[in-house]
Amino acid sequence: MGATPAHRRTAPVELPVSTASPTASSDTKRRWTHTHLLPICVALVVIAEMGFLFRLDVAEKARVLTSWTDSVNPFAGLGVDSEVAAGGSDSCEEWLEREDAVEYSRDFMKEPVWVSGGEQEFEKCAVGCKFGFDSERKPDASFGLHREGGVSVLRSMESAQYYRENEILHARRRGYEVVMTTSLSSDVPVGYFSWAEYDIMAPVQPKTEKAFAAAFISNCAARNFRLQALEALENAKIKIDSYGGCHRNRDGSKVDKVETLKRYKFSLAFENSIEEDYVTEKFFQSLVAGSVPVVVGAPNIQEFAPAPGSILHIREIKDVDTVAERMKYLAANPEAYNQTLRWKSEGPSDSFKALVDMAAVHSSCRLCIYLATQIREKEEKSAKRPCLERSHWML
Repeated sequence: MGATPAHRRTAPVELPVSTASPTASSDTKRRWTHTHLLPICVALVVIAEMGFLFRLDVAEKARVLTSWTDSVNPFAGLGVDSEVAAGGSDSCEEWLEREDAVEYSRDFMKEPVWVSGGEQEFEKCAVGCKFGFDSERKPDASFGLHREGGVSVLRSMESAQYYRENEILHARRRGYEVVMTTSLSSDVPVGYFSWAEYDIMAPVQPKTEKAFAAAFISNCAARNFRLQALEALENAKIKIDSYGGCHRNRDGSKVDKVETLKRYKFSLAFENSIEEDYVTEKFFQSLVAGSVPVVVGAPNIQEFAPAPGSILHIREIKDVDTVAERMKYLAANPEAYNQTLRWKSEGPSDSFKALVDMAAVHSSCRLCIYLATQIREKEEKSAKRPCLERSHWML
């Protein structure tokens, strides 16, 4: 998704998204076959050398939350015998077959991850997770730069165009070690989308309004061309019912937004800034309502679409006429229009489901999972790794 920033990293230990409380174990094990031991040793070294170079895509970010035990490193916390240290011909393989247990010094269910700030509690997080203040304990992390201890966390759902500190590299330079923003490249993405909050698969209702589209736009001073796009659509003979503060021609003070959108063929999902990954509830509420989103916003908005052809994108003002003609064609051809909503009955794409599944775990819980992963990775790195050292020598 876009350019690859310098802070990219390899995937951390995978974690579960199950809403059921997991059973933590200090002796989690992984078995390896004799045939695959050397390739695995080599692969681990390659992964280590590629750290901080690549960006995780949406599906990978969701996958990170799927299995706490599957990716636990088999070498961490284990003693090293003289045979392995000597580097005998089969010592790496024999050691792995004999010593495959992983023991960590901290059980996160008994000693939860603690974040200073906020008052959230999670009974069903993959790791123990506590927020708040405790003068007798040093926290693992704290919100803000003036922290009480632990790593510093920035959390915001605002656009970086309005709040420059939300830009990832800028946040790093200021001293934030964990960044939580709408960017899918941030350490713990915070999105506006959720299966729990929205019934995304709600069936499509009859389109009873005469106007082509509905708009709910209240910030008339946005730093993009969304108001000009609205005016250009109207000039192209696209009738729009505007319920917001901008270009209002319908009273929207007492209407339910999603219920209202259900009656329109199209919805103007116009964001207040054009920024990669900045996709707000305007877009997702349109999908819930079964109203085709007409988008001014994220340049990579197609990556958020539930299916090919399910949205219309005005990238720049010159695209308005083309989009207007497409809207007229779809409105006049029920079969073609229904094709844009087929995902409602057939299901969205795997990439869209991965995107929303990631958000099925609350971002605060995902923060605790991220911190727990970092703590365990640090412990693993402090352990001796004879097989990795030997594989690196063989390379």
